[in-house]
Amino acid sequence: MGSQHPSWLLTILFLPALVAGCSTATTAPCDAPMSGQRCHVERLLYRNDMLQAKLLIASGDLENYELAGALLDRAQPFDERGEVSFYKALLKIKEGPQVNEVLPLLEHAADAGQPYAVALLYKVWSEPYLVDKANPGKALRYQRAYSGLDVARSGYPSFEQSLAMVNNLLAAPPVLASQQVRR
Repeated sequence: MGSQHPSWLLTILFLPALVAGCSTATTAPCDAPMSGQRCHVERLLYRNDMLQAKLLIASGDLENYELAGALLDRAQPFDERGEVSFYKALLKIKEGPQVNEVLPLLEHAADAGQPYAVALLYKVWSEPYLVDKANPGKALRYQRAYSGLDVARSGYPSFEQSLAMVNNLLAAPPVLASQQVRR
């Protein structure tokens, strides 16, 4: 029995290696370019849909907003950081402020850690923007929440930079329902 080991001992010794092998085998293909793995393809399509939607929204052309909305809807199931909800809120603002729809979208995005959503909620309650009356308590809550985000800990974008980005995204005046041209 000198060179033989009980099977339970071999299991204990090699279990960490087996578990590690299983975990890397399931996640590595998603990150590997040209892997053809479904999860990798889904990530690529998500990034593409988000990029296209952002460009269409930034164009300021009302005719592009329907496609931007469809791209955001398609990207929604793969969104983990609130980016889709933020851009849906931005799209609604640009279409004509629908506050009862915008605020819940921004809240959802902020809860997911989307820095621009937190900055926009600060703007909403500090100025006020989209609402009738400022609420300094809520504004302060969002400013403090920003400091707890990963991006704030890394230093980029800073709270001020996020506010500037939000202001740039909102620079084009929203189209009011009475100004929309129906075809």
